[in-house]
Amino acid sequence: MDGRDLETRFAEAVEIASKMSQDSLPQDIQLRLYAYYKQATFGTTNGIPNSNSDLRNAFKTNAWMQISHLSIEEAKELYIENILSLHKK
Repeated sequence: MDGRDLETRFAEAVEIASKMSQDSLPQDIQLRLYAYYKQATFGTTNGIPNSNSDLRNAFKTNAWMQISHLSIEEAKELYIENILSLHKK
């Protein structure tokens, strides 16, 4: 296990992700990463999209709702694992 603290590892994963091309990732992976990131940074969603939301935002909200049982720390760990896995490919 990496000896660095969770916040440092999460920040590094966010930095790696910001340099990735979204076009190279399948949409289901993009949605999963989005959901982990939102859960990690905002906590559980209220699941109520605004009235102006489009289909894309509905999918994003749905992905976030599906992982809302995770704690912030669990979401950060999963985000880190997924980003590092994709970065190694």
